Amino acid sequence: MRLFEAGRIGRLHLKNRIVMSSINSPGNINPDGTLSQRGIDYYIARAKGGVGLIITGASRVSREFEYSPRLHRVLFVDGSVHTAWLSELADALHDYGAKVAVQFQPGRGRIAREKVSGSGVAVAPSPLPCFFTPDRVARELTVGEIERLVKAFEGSAETVRNAGIDAIELNFHAGYLGDEFVTSLWNKRTDAYGGSLEGRLRFPQEIIKAVKSGAGAEFPVIYKFGLTHYLEGGREIEEGLEIARSLEAAGVDALTIDAGCYETQYWTFAATYQPPGCMVDLSEKVKQVVKIPVIAVGKLGYPELAERVLVEGKADFIALGRALLADPEWANKVKAGRMEDIRPCIGDNDGCMGRSAQEKYVSCTVNPATGVERQLAITPAERKKSVLIVGGGPGGMEAARVAAARGHQVVLWEKGNALGGNLIPASVPDFKQDYRRLIDYLATQVRTAGVAIEFGREATPELVLKMNPEVVIVATGATAVIPEIPGTKKEEVVTASDVLLGNKEIGESVVVLGGGIVGFETALYLKQKEKKVVVVELLDRVMRNVFSTSRMYLLKEFRDSEILISTKVLEVKDKGIAIENRYGKRDVLKADTVVIATGFQSNKGPYEGLRGRCPELYAIGDCIEPRKVLDAIWEGYRLARLI
Repeated sequence: MRLFEAGRIGRLHLKNRIVMSSINSPGNINPDGTLSQRGIDYYIARAKGGVGLIITGASRVSREFEYSPRLHRVLFVDGSVHTAWLSELADALHDYGAKVAVQFQPGRGRIAREKVSGSGVAVAPSPLPCFFTPDRVARELTVGEIERLVKAFEGSAETVRNAGIDAIELNFHAGYLGDEFVTSLWNKRTDAYGGSLEGRLRFPQEIIKAVKSGAGAEFPVIYKFGLTHYLEGGREIEEGLEIARSLEAAGVDALTIDAGCYETQYWTFAATYQPPGCMVDLSEKVKQVVKIPVIAVGKLGYPELAERVLVEGKADFIALGRALLADPEWANKVKAGRMEDIRPCIGDNDGCMGRSAQEKYVSCTVNPATGVERQLAITPAERKKSVLIVGGGPGGMEAARVAAARGHQVVLWEKGNALGGNLIPASVPDFKQDYRRLIDYLATQVRTAGVAIEFGREATPELVLKMNPEVVIVATGATAVIPEIPGTKKEEVVTASDVLLGNKEIGESVVVLGGGIVGFETALYLKQKEKKVVVVELLDRVMRNVFSTSRMYLLKEFRDSEILISTKVLEVKDKGIAIENRYGKRDVLKADTVVIATGFQSNKGPYEGLRGRCPELYAIGDCIEPRKVLDAIWEGYRLARLI
């Protein structure tokens, strides 16, 4: 396979074409700005898994402008702390044949959340409202400050080279400080660092020169930037191509081609709803105008797609981020032809970006061991037990998989005729195909582990006690709640699951009751079938507990649709619903079909019926409280590790 052919970036020889993208993991960084042992273990797992080049999370080269007590979970390579971790990381990854690049980032600019030293405000190329706190304005860096920041890159690059690191990636992406300098939307300077594209490129070009001066002219430098921001007033593709040509002339050795910014972060952290390979067209465009290697990104964790991108010459390397969080052995499994054993990323961003935003260690919804590989390793059980799992949803399957892997004798009872639980309807839309991949993966692993699966088995207390297992894990999930609204028993009223599973015929005009993630995903599914959809939400904000990438993407898709917030449904009428807004005004919305997506209720019956009657009885997932896929899988994994 082309994926496993050797490649080169400048003088750097790589064993294959697979790169691990930079992903920040604040919880794996020590307070002094060094990488913790847990963080090194996290990278070792990916190197051991067969990756050719691993790029670290973003590092800073200076504490002069963006440093505060709240900024202690950021890597620093600035001469103020010991750098032994760099050598330890390099040596550890080299042991497995992987190379390592440290990513340098000039700063967060207007994206900074924290107060910083000096004036107590964020810094940017020009005075700009901060993204998260628009009432705060980032101040403009002076020329002298820019020169000091550029100089800092030289010393940090020398440090990195001396530590045995193989390359440096410069992060000028996503609307952070570096990207702000290059983008006319954010750079309003009238001096040598602003104005024309040539002026706006002066800052990165000086940094490239400084890095080459510090690390050596032949030291490999990769430059990461968005070819376009997909934002009005932001960078257009043609200018992005001009930037690519200029960077090649400036001496960079490879380009990582991304897209988006914080205003369009469903590109930067590609949302579930983005198609596989959503940015390959951009890397292909860059390939046509430069001779240096191009690294493609954007939902490339599908082996056939990744291979095709390389074979068709659309990129020279493919970079994986979240796919390697989901399965650090991705490369080894692809090479061995074990595609069915690859744990798929589902793109919900809850376990990775959601945790990073909370300054926790980056992990993964579908892989609880990510980021704590050593601490949460699966080990043989001290005593083998008979274990009954009740429920074949994601939590039940994960618990069964892990328990069997530890040597327990595991039986799984599923009331229905298929594994997957509520993931089955959730995986129906084309934009949720990764959920179908997750079901298939878990089902395959459960069967491979030797779990005895029995369908059509309802776990009554009598049957469970008759079986007499030593451990019972209840994972019976949750069912849809039908609100107590007059008229909800009418034939035209259906649940979201009914819609997705095709159980009911749906009219041309639809009202979806419930503005949570289930309501919006069901509404999007109907919208794509050219139904006229209105979403009605009782609260004052939709998708309250949904990570920003998914929320922003879905709201974008409904810009031309009606969304009613702070709206109470009074009654379901014939061909419509009666509503009342926050001001007490009443109206009737016409609809052929009313879809109920107002939440779930835990199926606690089996657990309650067995309480106090089994030696070891546990509950996991939605049967405790309706929550997310992450909660079910994590609870299943962590519990099964300990029984």
